[in-house]
Amino acid sequence: MNIFEAIRKDHDKQRQLCELVTSTSGESKDRKLLWEQLKKELEIHADAEERTFYSPLIHNDMMQEHARHGIAEHHEMDELIEKIDDTEMDSPAWLVYAKQLCEKVEHHLKDEEHSFFQLAGKVFTEKQKIDIAKDYQKQMQENR
Repeated sequence: MNIFEAIRKDHDKQRQLCELVTSTSGESKDRKLLWEQLKKELEIHADAEERTFYSPLIHNDMMQEHARHGIAEHHEMDELIEKIDDTEMDSPAWLVYAKQLCEKVEHHLKDEEHSFFQLAGKVFTEKQKIDIAKDYQKQMQENR
């Protein structure tokens, strides 16, 4: 498995969790559980992605701006997560913020999958793509 396949697999999980979280209502046990799963998944994904994937790309002239943009979007998501955590789960605002987060997540995933990956694919060798995937998956496992 290469790094793009590994990341896409986790992107699919994030999409699914976003869909589930935004279809919950009130301060239900399901909402709380799903929210904690989504929050954890986004946190460990961003950390592993920045350390293993973005880090080598930020030193490449063609990719530096893209890598910085991706990292900035991770920080924007972190701020929305804090806002959601600071809001009562049974408040209508909670769902509004959760939907904003999921829209930001979807935008970020599309950016990566539809342009960033193609450019990064030109930077990494096939061996690097596989080695980076192994590092990424190891980081994800250690933090789950």
